[in-house]
Amino acid sequence: MSVWRFAIVVWVCAMVATFFARRLIIHWGWFDHPNARSSHVAPTPRGGGVAIVLVTLGGTGFLMLSAGLGGRLSPVVGVTVLLGGAAIALLGLVDDRRGLTASWRLRLQALTTACALTAIGGLAPVPVGEGTVDYGWLGHVLAWPALIWFVNLYNFMDGIDGIAASEAVFVSLSAAWLTACTGAPPALTWTWVLVGGASLGFLPFNWAPARLFMGDVGSGFLGYVIAVLLVVSGHLSGLSLWTAIILTAPFFADATVTLARRVARQERWNVAHRSHAYQHLARRLGSHAKVTALLMAVNVCVILPIAWYSVQCPARAGLMTAAVILMMASAAWLLGAGTPESSADDRNQRKDST
Repeated sequence: MSVWRFAIVVWVCAMVATFFARRLIIHWGWFDHPNARSSHVAPTPRGGGVAIVLVTLGGTGFLMLSAGLGGRLSPVVGVTVLLGGAAIALLGLVDDRRGLTASWRLRLQALTTACALTAIGGLAPVPVGEGTVDYGWLGHVLAWPALIWFVNLYNFMDGIDGIAASEAVFVSLSAAWLTACTGAPPALTWTWVLVGGASLGFLPFNWAPARLFMGDVGSGFLGYVIAVLLVVSGHLSGLSLWTAIILTAPFFADATVTLARRVARQERWNVAHRSHAYQHLARRLGSHAKVTALLMAVNVCVILPIAWYSVQCPARAGLMTAAVILMMASAAWLLGAGTPESSADDRNQRKDST
């Protein structure tokens, strides 16, 4: 089977799984009802990310067992994705249905990510100038809060129609291409294709106006799996920590600037809000679809070429990463990330979510 056929099979399976997941969620009455902090105006089925979870976990098991795709997926990587991903997804599902306190979520996320980092060997050596730096045990210490942040970051950024699924498609398929270019084990590239294909199958149901929301079950799962695979890619390919940060820079910058400004104003960081840069922009443009399309254009035209160059010139990757983060953080700041929404923004909000 070629990688393209595999991608199509995954995409079709995800479409079918999402279709039936939506029907069951509607039957069970799992709706997200709009409130003052929502970016949607009509009750919408929530929890459809379970389709992404099922397809990704099933595909991971297949890649661990199949030898006809250029080699089996490493048992360590496969089990880390399967067990850790299932745990994070279950945590998200419980949070979607019953609600969990922030402290409990963080404790369980911390335990799961700590186990994952121990299994995959922590942070890979990082290119610095003409050489590399192996952080050893310090790499585990630095990567641990980063993984926890990434799981929550993806949840924070799932605030308008289509944005989280689109970002997952971009990061996963870009990482698949970059790992293939650097001679990584084929099974790693196929795993990236699996995550991208599962997200792409969900996207039509989540595109504005969304007929189905991902929910914490999907956003937390994607954050965990993408973070773990980025760390693994650092060990098995030329996709270093710098390239990983570049690929995820728009989400990372928006969420980080938003959190920092809200904490500076002594707001509760874990309370739902609509003050991310992308949410401000969606209200100004009156469209979720335009914001998501704009982000994808920036990803393809700006982020991906820089990520590719960071792989080709690892000695300059650190400087390129700093430049990209500064650029994305500045854009988020100028768009009002972390500031209260204005009445002008509110008058223009959510046109395509009605």
